[in-house]
Amino acid sequence: MMNRRTFLQVSAAGVVTASTLGRTGVASAEAYPKFTWISPRGTLEVLDDYPYWIGKKMGYFSDLGIETDMQPGPSDGTATVKFVDVGQADMGFPSPGVFSFGLENGMKLKSAFHMGAKDTFSLAFRKGEGTNDLKTLEGKTILLGSAAWQSIVDPMLAVQGVDVTKVKYAEAGWPTWGTALAAGQGDAALSWEGLRAEWIGSKLEFEYWLGVQHSPLFANTFVVRAADLDDPDKKAFLDKYLRAWAMGLEFGYHNPRAAVEAVFEQFPTLATNIGPDLGTTSILQQITVFRGDMDKRAGWGDHDMGAWQTFFDKIYELKQVSNPIKAEDVCSNACIAAANDFDHAKVKADADAYKLSDAFAAIDVENVKAHLYDQAVKG
Repeated sequence: MMNRRTFLQVSAAGVVTASTLGRTGVASAEAYPKFTWISPRGTLEVLDDYPYWIGKKMGYFSDLGIETDMQPGPSDGTATVKFVDVGQADMGFPSPGVFSFGLENGMKLKSAFHMGAKDTFSLAFRKGEGTNDLKTLEGKTILLGSAAWQSIVDPMLAVQGVDVTKVKYAEAGWPTWGTALAAGQGDAALSWEGLRAEWIGSKLEFEYWLGVQHSPLFANTFVVRAADLDDPDKKAFLDKYLRAWAMGLEFGYHNPRAAVEAVFEQFPTLATNIGPDLGTTSILQQITVFRGDMDKRAGWGDHDMGAWQTFFDKIYELKQVSNPIKAEDVCSNACIAAANDFDHAKVKADADAYKLSDAFAAIDVENVKAHLYDQAVKG
């Protein structure tokens, strides 16, 4: 494990520099002059961030009073926490494993809005080679886009009874790790909801063990510097910023096709690559993950502290962190009530009134939902 000094040196010399993100040094105590959100994927040309793009289109972010920015970040799997920690970005979207990696390296971060209430992660197999018994992966090789993703897969396997010391990993690069699996390398590859549909659009036909069906864990979360939640001005801004995200999530739940259209308008190449049908499939996969069991949540972004504690206990058992972590110390629901304090009826009315293009209007959403898990390993 890197010590903190090495960790920050690596971040300072990363693929994306401070000047690229327009930030230098740790943010001051003043309210944000510009608020930068950084992706964990090395790209923004995905459907995963649809709440932001539909929120921007519908004007839900317009009353924030400052510029909001989205940055793809480096493809290094830990960049999304590094850049928040050193003040080059204000909010990151790490997996729980990468979040814990930052905590292990002394980063004073907190999860402020839990996006992925269910486990988005899955394992892709070449057709005919899939399994729902993950213990059979002992002695085999799992392909990753970034070596940092091992922190995602180890706990996912461990809770299924796998001895992770017997599993091999190979970094096959971003965005080529899926292609590497199709070409016969490795035995499985990490994937996630939404990406499954995009891989179909790229002619990558796999079968999947699906975490959303089988895993007690969960997915990525929005993290900020812990000090920002203690600063009244920044906390007030975060309440409003996360409210706009929650409104985008609510809109997408009521009209997923419109949310896909908003992303496609932003990224025409993505639209060309996957099209309306697969785009709708992708977003419905992600809505399931983001929404979770809403009847048991205090709203969009709510942390289930018991589930988080189970995760932290498991990674401590795996020696992924050197000290026990208390969920309440690093996960906060302080913004959740304010984030969900919006006119839900108005957002639904906005979604219902949205005029779809002919291509999207022709899609039968209920039929897409009926086939959402057709790629799951049978048996």
